[in-house]
Amino acid sequence: MHSLLLLFWTFIYISHVASQQIWDIWQTTWDRQKLFTSLAPSSPINFGSPGAAASADIVVSETTTYQTINGFGGTLTDSSALTLNNLKSLNSANYWSVLGHMFSVADGADAAGFSYLRVPIGASDFSAKEGKANATATVYSLDDVSGDTSFSKFNMNNSPSYLFSVIKDILSINPALKVHVLPWSPPAWMKTTGTMNGGTIQSSLVSACSSSFLPPAHCCWTYRIASDPTYLLKAVQGFQQMGINIYAVSVQNEPENNNPTYPTCTMTPAVEGQIGASLRSLLNNNGLSNVKVVGYEHNWNDAGAYPVTLMNDDGGSYDGVAFHCYSGSVSNQASFHNAFPNKWYMDNLWIGSLENFAEVGLMFNLALDGQGQPILPGSSSCGGGCRPIVMVNSDGSFSYNQEFYALAQASKAIIPKDAGGPWGKRIGVSVKGSLNWALRVGAYSTKRSSSSDWNRYALVVMNWNDNAASSWNPQPVTATIEFRGMQATYTFPVGVTTLWWFAAPNAQGLVVPDVGSEAPLLTNSTEAPEPRLGRNETNVTSSYYNNTKSGVSLPDNQEYYVSDDY
Repeated sequence: MHSLLLLFWTFIYISHVASQQIWDIWQTTWDRQKLFTSLAPSSPINFGSPGAAASADIVVSETTTYQTINGFGGTLTDSSALTLNNLKSLNSANYWSVLGHMFSVADGADAAGFSYLRVPIGASDFSAKEGKANATATVYSLDDVSGDTSFSKFNMNNSPSYLFSVIKDILSINPALKVHVLPWSPPAWMKTTGTMNGGTIQSSLVSACSSSFLPPAHCCWTYRIASDPTYLLKAVQGFQQMGINIYAVSVQNEPENNNPTYPTCTMTPAVEGQIGASLRSLLNNNGLSNVKVVGYEHNWNDAGAYPVTLMNDDGGSYDGVAFHCYSGSVSNQASFHNAFPNKWYMDNLWIGSLENFAEVGLMFNLALDGQGQPILPGSSSCGGGCRPIVMVNSDGSFSYNQEFYALAQASKAIIPKDAGGPWGKRIGVSVKGSLNWALRVGAYSTKRSSSSDWNRYALVVMNWNDNAASSWNPQPVTATIEFRGMQATYTFPVGVTTLWWFAAPNAQGLVVPDVGSEAPLLTNSTEAPEPRLGRNETNVTSSYYNNTKSGVSLPDNQEYYVSDDY
C-alpha cells in the first residue's frame, strides 16, 4: 500500500471530543500573520443538515481508505547535530523548547509531533569539522582502516559524540521516534577512487555476492569475510547498542550522484540489488528482521527506470524505495507505483506525495545557522549553504523557516490521538463545484486505542486561490464540507487549513474497505492549475514565506522526503 503526505498551510485542530464539531483551528497563512497558530472559535463549527453546496464542496468518503501516514520529520546531519548541541550550551531552555516544539506528540498547540529522523552513516555534505574523533579529518566513515574486511576497526565513535546525544534527547521527548540511517558513501578503501568523495564501489568487492544469501569467501561491502556483521549491519547494530533503535536503513544515498566535492558513490541497480539482498539476509540472521531495507534514494526523473529495475531483480529484499525531489516531477513516481503497487516508497513533497501513496514526509537539515551552514569544507552542495527547518543564531536565539510550519501543520493531522495509538490513515476526499481548482485537500481518519472511543477525522486544506499567474490577489474560499450526510461550512484563507472532528467508528454499520495500493490517484478537477510540485513546491512556499530573516537568500531545504507502506 502506497501513500503520500499532503502539506497545507492552514490547519484546524479539534481538542475536545465532540460529535462532528470543529473546535480549534490551526493556521499558517500566506502573509505570515498566522504561523502554526491555534485559533479557538467562541463556539464550535457544527455539522448540520445539508443545504446548498458552496462553490467549493469538499466531500469526505470514509469508506475509501488508503495508506497509514507514519509521520513527518527531517535529517539530523552532523552539522544539524552540532548546531543544536551548540544551542544547548548557549541556551539550554531554547534548546529544549526547539526539540519539544518539533518532536512532542502532545495535543498541545505548540507541539508539531515530528516522528521520523533520517541520520547519515558517516560523513555527508553537511558534516562540520568540529567534534570528530580525528580532528584533522573532514570526511570520515565508521571504518577508515584500509583493507579492514573483517571490520575489526569499525568504530561508532568516529561520528561526533553530539550526534548521538542529540538523538537521545529527541528520544526522551518522543520515544516512538523512527530513526532511518544511510551512508552518503561507503569507506574510501572500498571504492575505485580511494576516496569517499565521488567514485564508485570496487567491483571486486561486489562480484562474489550472491542471491543465495550464503557468505562468500570474498564479499561486497555489506559483508565482512566469513559470517560476521558487515559495514551496514555493524552500523545498525552500533546505533542499537547505543540505545537508538533503527527503523530503516538505506543501501546508498543518491546512487547516481558522482559529485567529487563531498561523499557520494555511484552504484548500478544490479550492484545495489546484490548489496540489498545480502544486507536483508544479514539483518534477518541477526535478529533485525524488523528493520526496513530501502533502495534507490534518488530523484523523481529516473523513477520509472532505476528503482523499477532494482525491484524487478531484487525486490524481495527491499521494503521499498526513496525518492528525492531535486529533479523531475512527483508524477514520475506513478511509473514506479504502477509497476510495484505493494512496495512503499519515499518522496519529498506532501501534496503530490500523499496522492501518489507515500507515508512519511521529511525535509533535509533539521537545524543550521543563519548562513545555512556549517557545511563540509569544499562541498558544492546547496551552493555553500542550505535553508534548515530551524535557524539557530550565534547568540542562542532561533527562528523557524517555512519548512517547519508546513511539516508541523501536516504532522498534527495524523499523529496518534492516544499515546501509543494508531496513526492517521488517508481516506477518500474530492472537491466539487466551480472553485474546486482552488483547494487541494487531504482527508484522514485516526482510530483510537479503545474501540469505545470515537475516531478522529481531519482535513488538511491548501487554498492557493492567489491569482499568482497574473497579479497577486489572494482570495479566501468559503467551502462546504460533506460528511455522513451532514454539512459544515468554513472559509479557508490562502494558506493551509486542517479540520479535526470526532465521530463514532463505522457509523450506521458502514463497511470500510481498504483500497490501499489499488486506489486511483486523486485529482480535484480537470480545471485545476498545473500542480506546483517537485523542487518547485517550495516555489509555493517561497512565494508565501520569503526567507529574509537572516538577510541572505538560501536554497530550499531541498530533500523533501516522503515514505510509504512501512
